[in-house]
Parts: sequence; structure tokens; C-alpha cells
Amino acid sequence: MGSPVVVMGVSGSGKSTVGAALAQRMRVPFADADDFHPAANIAKMSAGHALDDDDRYPWLESIGEWLAKHHDGGVMSCSALKHKYRDQLRRHCADVVFLFLSGSADVIRRRQASRPGHFMPAALLDSQFATLEPLGPDEAGIAIDVDQSIDDIVDEYIAQSDTVTTEQDNR
Repeated sequence: MGSPVVVMGVSGSGKSTVGAALAQRMRVPFADADDFHPAANIAKMSAGHALDDDDRYPWLESIGEWLAKHHDGGVMSCSALKHKYRDQLRRHCADVVFLFLSGSADVIRRRQASRPGHFMPAALLDSQFATLEPLGPDEAGIAIDVDQSIDDIVDEYIAQSDTVTTEQDNR
């Protein structure tokens, strides 16, 4: 099958939609990191407060454990905004590959506006962009512009995925 994939990016970038479509195309399990949040984290975000690293640690541990159980293939949607968060996931599953959904704040705001009922208020988007550390050269992954169709994003990832895993294998 291949390495597990984490579809990452700020809230509203399309992680869940792209992740589900990618998992379906790859015929592997899909999970949404939002489902791994404890109730206290959801309440904090719903009240308009950003999570801190202490809030995120046990959440990322749960996600890392899921990735380790799906080391032969799976897709997880997860913000994974900081390099150290991705390091925490890699400690559980060293061969994880990241699909970074990259986009401007304007594009993401438009996407968020079309998502009624999601627990991440649009006001927290600025804090997410401030926190975001794009993939570094030491990280296996691909950045893809979100300002295109879901199918185009999935096609682009599939077309480039062999290159990413090959580069990672050569490290």
C-alpha cells in the first residue's frame, strides 16, 4: 500500500474533504483528527480560544498511535501546523508523509464562510496562520495549492507521491 499520509493545513483548507477523497482513491482507511479531540479542546475552541501545546500533546499522541496502527497505509486529516507537532507524529510513525494544503488567507476565509456549524471560528484563522510552519526540507511531503478542485488536488498528490516516498527512503 504505502506510507500513511497526513493531510495538513489551517482550518478551512479542506483537510477532511481532501483526506476522505484521497483515502477513497488509495483504498485505505481515513480518520479525521477533529474526532480525536477531547471535549475540553472542543469547548475551548468553540469559545474562541486557541489551543496551546499542553492541549495538543495528548491529542497528537492519539493521532500518532492511529498512524502507527496504519503504517501500511491510511490517511489522517490533521492541522499539524508546527514542525514539532509533525515530529511528535513521526515518533509514532517514522514513514508518515505530509500533504500540506497551502492557500492564501483570502482563499481559506472563503472556504470557512461556506462551512456553517464547524467548531473552529473564522476569527482563529489568523492565529492558525501565525502558528503555521510550512513543511521543511527535512520533512517528507508535498505542498499543494488548495485553490483548485478536490479531484485536482488528489490527482496532483497521487502523481507526486512516488517521488516523495522515494526521496524519504533515500534519507
